[in-house]
Amino acid sequence: MIKLIVFLPLLAAIVAGLGNRMIGNVAAKAVTTGALFAACALSWVIFIGFLGGHSVAYVEPVLTFIQSGDMLVDWALRVDTLTAVMLVVVTTVSSLVHLYSWGYMAEDDSQPRFFAYLSLFTFAMLMLVTADSLVQMFFGWEGVGLASYLLIGFWYHKPTAKAAAIKAFVVNRVGDFGFSLGIFGTFLVFGTVSIPAILEAAPGMAGSTIGFLGYRVDTMTLLCLLLFVGAMGKSAQLGLHTWLPDAMEGPTPVSALIHAATMVTAGVFMVCRLSPMFETSQTALHVVAIVGAATCFFAATVGTCQNDIKRVIAYSTCSQLGYMFFAAGIGAYGAAMFHLFTHAFFKALLFLGAGSVIHAMHHEQDMRYYGGLRKKIPFTFAVMLIGTLAITGLGIPGVILDIPAFGFAGFFSKDAILEATYASGGNGPIIFGVGIIAAMLTSFYSWRLMFLTFWGKPRWAESEHIQHAVHHEHEDRSEPDHGHELDHHAPLPHDGTAGYHPHESPLNMLIPLAVLATGAVLAGQVFHHAFVEVAGGVQFWGGSIAFNEHLMHAMHEVPAWVKWGPFTVMAIGFLIALRAYIFDTTIPARFTETFRVLYDFVYNKWYFDQLYDFLFVRPAFALGRFFWKRGDEGTIDRFGPDGVAHVVVGGGALTRRLQSGYVYTYALVMLLGLAAAATWAMAG
Repeated sequence: MIKLIVFLPLLAAIVAGLGNRMIGNVAAKAVTTGALFAACALSWVIFIGFLGGHSVAYVEPVLTFIQSGDMLVDWALRVDTLTAVMLVVVTTVSSLVHLYSWGYMAEDDSQPRFFAYLSLFTFAMLMLVTADSLVQMFFGWEGVGLASYLLIGFWYHKPTAKAAAIKAFVVNRVGDFGFSLGIFGTFLVFGTVSIPAILEAAPGMAGSTIGFLGYRVDTMTLLCLLLFVGAMGKSAQLGLHTWLPDAMEGPTPVSALIHAATMVTAGVFMVCRLSPMFETSQTALHVVAIVGAATCFFAATVGTCQNDIKRVIAYSTCSQLGYMFFAAGIGAYGAAMFHLFTHAFFKALLFLGAGSVIHAMHHEQDMRYYGGLRKKIPFTFAVMLIGTLAITGLGIPGVILDIPAFGFAGFFSKDAILEATYASGGNGPIIFGVGIIAAMLTSFYSWRLMFLTFWGKPRWAESEHIQHAVHHEHEDRSEPDHGHELDHHAPLPHDGTAGYHPHESPLNMLIPLAVLATGAVLAGQVFHHAFVEVAGGVQFWGGSIAFNEHLMHAMHEVPAWVKWGPFTVMAIGFLIALRAYIFDTTIPARFTETFRVLYDFVYNKWYFDQLYDFLFVRPAFALGRFFWKRGDEGTIDRFGPDGVAHVVVGGGALTRRLQSGYVYTYALVMLLGLAAAATWAMAG
């Protein structure tokens, strides 16, 4: 069963990729989508088996991958609870994205290539989550990086898409360099890359030291931090986060699959898979928690000022990944994986919902040109509202009259993280405060997105995309409507609609939205007992992660104000957005004018891109130009091929002058030769 789950997407990618236009759009889409739905069904069978306690972990061998000296790497598929959770996340979201793309990419000329890339990415991600060794994990790790590069730059005719793909590839290479060093160091220390063997031996290495860059450092701290650098790159943590917002240049289904639910969670999965290693180094765990909290706060602040609907959701993803990492950093791996699980549903829902809005608005992504869409696209509005309620964590804690807690998916998972963080002690309460502030900002920018998009007056007339769509539509009419025909210089209608009428997406785009909306409502309520409750968690996880029973007990004993804190700040964020974007729409402009420096700082993403451009990009280009102009052209070419060619040309010109065809020229040369020979003989 597990082999079918992993290799069906690969087979589909090969068929669609090599068949391409020869088999046609429909066949390529049918093969890839059918393979993914089959893999999804089998994944749920495995997951339900572990959920019911009927399954045990096992390893399915495939073949011997690498055998070199003392290193033996078997290609084997590991199936345990952690794998089962990731299988469900990856295949469910991927299959729904495949179906959604039938409608979203219907007008694209390269549909077989797109669907082949999607399936190739899914195969690489499945290889990553089923890895039984660090080398196999690295194979999947690099595979998803390659597929991400291809999908972000899918519309390669757009310069911005090409630049975003290169940026994602380069930034991830920085993280992957640290990850590869961590793998090398782990093999050096443990003599194996087998994950079970490493985790079994890890406690015995606690307290040991190793030489690194001329210093003696703690062995496990060094290895864990190097591995975590890889996680920072893949999961867009602060410092290596700059590629994620730019990756929104890819098609929206790509954003939902890669940058919301699967690839960006690979770092969280890796930390949880290797949690027994990280448990041996409190320093490494502190670094993970601090980086996660900083990312959570940073991305939440930037999300408040973005105008591109996809970039708002992208920074939201970055912020939610921060929650997962600081949960892992305080030892609440079950809570981190629970939030990863619920996040996959509501964030994929928000991305695909945004795609439905963009589809309705003729590819316009700036929310400032939306408004009043809730009556035009009511189904999209309903599912986006569900996604917003899920990400903001709407729910009622079960602390009054013993009423059971109830709420949307994000309420159960995010609140579990915050409660565990407060209960962890040490720096936990400080990180809890950061998480609470980020939760308020999350509520604000999420409702800001909803209000700008679905409420207020239509602002479509201000959009060049919409104007172009209307003009193009009227130009293409076989029988022009002289009463309402528009030309490029005609005034726009006074109703603010630019003559454009948004329309709901086709059914193959709405069905995935409905399924994901169901998950956004129920995933937390149904699965919280298995993921984070002590009674169910110990049995459910079964040793696949380091499950901290003491911390899970302590999180239920936190004060009532801690439990009510997330709900309170969620309500505050909602009320601020309501006042600023519904009741008094002059507030944002006045705030921006009053706090111009702060606004510019946040709007420009804390100037990370400008800083990296100054520190790395410009010096790299300057060095490249120096070696190009002075080294390659000025030295190598000048004295190498160009210099030799110049000598040949000069020699040829001289030879041509000597070979004139006149007898007196040859006689002169002979005379000079005889004179030179006689002079040499007499001198000797």
